[in-house]
Amino acid sequence: MKLDILAIGAHPDDVELSCAGVLIKEQSRGKRTGVLDLTRGELGSKGSAEIRDHEAADAAKIMKLSVRENLAFADGFFSNDREHQMEIIKIIRKYRPEIVICNSPQDRHPDHGRGSDLASVSCFLSGLKRIKTELDGRQQEHWRPKQVYHYIQWLELKPDIVVDITGFIDEKIDAVQAYKTQFYNPDDKSEDTPISTKNFLNSIKYRSANYGRIIGTDYGEGFIAERYPAVDSLFDLI
Repeated sequence: MKLDILAIGAHPDDVELSCAGVLIKEQSRGKRTGVLDLTRGELGSKGSAEIRDHEAADAAKIMKLSVRENLAFADGFFSNDREHQMEIIKIIRKYRPEIVICNSPQDRHPDHGRGSDLASVSCFLSGLKRIKTELDGRQQEHWRPKQVYHYIQWLELKPDIVVDITGFIDEKIDAVQAYKTQFYNPDDKSEDTPISTKNFLNSIKYRSANYGRIIGTDYGEGFIAERYPAVDSLFDLI
């Protein structure tokens, strides 16, 4: 299966929090979308890796993804090295996405910046013919996505591009709330984490509303570009 967009996240829920609106919108337009989770989020303070597996599957259904895979790298301890790069290259060559969206270049959680670098390097290396990979006993063809974008996470980084997701914010929130162990739950009496408060849950919507305000719509999601997007005319940007 060839994908139009592959979103990569260091943890299950990174994509939902940061770019689910874009994935849902493009899927509604007939594009094929997928998610690659690098870890199972096993170091999370709440829930467990097994529970997160089920939550990620529920979120995938809400987002109507064509595919979701998990490489089960070590949460908190994966590296941007050849071993990890080769596993991501296999996925990129398997699905041949036109666009890859990955973690924020820098963020509160060190896995996010590390995952960002790892995904970016892997996208470049995937286009080199002399790097050989096999999947299911078959030689893979080289492939490099046309664009790599980085979504914005905890830190308020300045986006290069804001995409209108008006009409898709409710489904985005539903996808986030599929992670019942991770985010605000009034019945959960255990100690809060930075992402399990009601304020954090509310922030997902008001951040999207603020991006929408900036571009003159109701809701948006911001992205950082690795290289200048090209347009044929300034009127394409109206």
